[in-house]
Amino acid sequence: MSLLVKICGLSTSETLEAALAAGADMVGFVFFAPSPRNIDLATARELGRQARGRAVKVALSVDADDAALANAIDALQPQILQLHGNESVARLRDIKQKFGLPVMKAIPVETSTDLAALPGYASVADRILFDARAPKDATRPGGLGKPFDWHLLERLDLKIPFMVSGGLDAGNVAEALRFTGAGGVDVSSGVERAPGVKDIEKIRAFISAARAAAATSEPTLTASRA
Repeated sequence: MSLLVKICGLSTSETLEAALAAGADMVGFVFFAPSPRNIDLATARELGRQARGRAVKVALSVDADDAALANAIDALQPQILQLHGNESVARLRDIKQKFGLPVMKAIPVETSTDLAALPGYASVADRILFDARAPKDATRPGGLGKPFDWHLLERLDLKIPFMVSGGLDAGNVAEALRFTGAGGVDVSSGVERAPGVKDIEKIRAFISAARAAAATSEPTLTASRA
């Protein structure tokens, strides 16, 4: 299957349009106040209308309660929820049952021990996103521009689709795909000129680089694809 490219943390009509025009498969919107990419519900409603029918809309939240999730879903009308906090397997199951939407669970990775919880999450989630583990003093779990050791995913045996995030940019996305065999890539800070400020040319360059890498390279070892 073809590679899925997700541009996350979009917050303006201009940068969203750039991502859509460049062929992004998924566009992500952040509902988490500490993030510089956080958007309010009115903005989410406008951007959701703009993206409707052109890409998969992803609502990202971090340990959100049901009320916050309901508000985000009502505004954005997403096709999938991205849970980027410390949500338990039971919480994933509850969210899927309550809201009737697919769920993508972010798994923070620094060492091989971080993959121990993967089977439980994979039994409930529809998709897994591997992201770099944030430093202990970080105020948010993602969008920090830090890659993790992609070799940790080389022998991954996962029955559901997965994506890779964390410190990706146009210059290293090919290497990430080569080592992980991921079926999708997710970028946020790697297409910004400042935290939360997307750069149109970087968005275009990233999507182009990802497409070129997917077309010309094979993963180092076989891995599950999206």
